[in-house]
Amino acid sequence: MQSNAYVPTLKKTYLETVAPELRKSLGYANVHQVPKLEKVVINSGLNASRDKNWVAEVQKEITSIAGQQAVVTKARQSVSNFKLREGMNNGVAVTLRGTRMYDFLYRFINVALPNIRDFRGVSQKLDGHGNYSIGISDSTIFPEISHDTSGRESIGMDITIVTSAQTDKEGRELLKQLGMPFRKPSSQAAANTAN
Repeated sequence: MQSNAYVPTLKKTYLETVAPELRKSLGYANVHQVPKLEKVVINSGLNASRDKNWVAEVQKEITSIAGQQAVVTKARQSVSNFKLREGMNNGVAVTLRGTRMYDFLYRFINVALPNIRDFRGVSQKLDGHGNYSIGISDSTIFPEISHDTSGRESIGMDITIVTSAQTDKEGRELLKQLGMPFRKPSSQAAANTAN
């Protein structure tokens, strides 16, 4: 019986090209040691005092960008300095895995990032555990979002790519092979990154 199951372009690239290349370049004996993508988390923080219409607008945009229903996150504890009470809305988040994760990352790397004005690449800094986070200040870089932003402010978000890599070097190499357009480091930064 032949299976016609849909395989995302980025996943196909990972399985056919990236994984064998990483296994060879990083010297892994076992195929299960090769770092892989685990999930992508998209998060947009909200001012707790904003009205419900704004929360719904942010949720709608994040949902259309991710291709999966976003959830409104609630404050776990009260913080008086931020006028935040326990249970108030303080963000919108969505976690992508599997096919949706690969589809989103493909669109993000190949369509959204090049839409940033004066784009020269993204930072090479990872979190120390092989995971990568990037802040986006304007959601209109995504083709799903209308460019008619008159009368409303832009929605920003943080995108975190979680990998199974043990070190930043492995994580950076995985993302680079998948097409992440990292900035060329300056000579001083390159010396720090190599360490």
